Amino acid sequence: MHAISQQLSPTLGCYGIELLEADTFDLRCFQALTGTKFFVVAEPGTQGLDSLLKNVYGLYVDYVLKNPFYEVEMPIRCELFDLSLTQLIRKDKGVIGR
Repeated sequence: MHAISQQLSPTLGCYGIELLEADTFDLRCFQALTGTKFFVVAEPGTQGLDSLLKNVYGLYVDYVLKNPFYEVEMPIRCELFDLSLTQLIRKDKGVIGR
């Protein structure tokens, strides 16, 4: 999706999709310096998605990339990551909104 948006963009220097706004949803993307992309789909007009994605990336770095048993491009199988992600979503549920 990111590569397609770069090719279809009418402006030069486009680096891919950041936000796709539709009638029924918003799709927000955060691309880390490593090239890993994180996406979230939310109700239209939802605020705070950038912050949420950056926090998810922080959890990814702490629990996945620093795990010596994790292999890049493989599914994430880390209970601490899952628990921390669930806590983050629950905590931010009240912060994220319109």
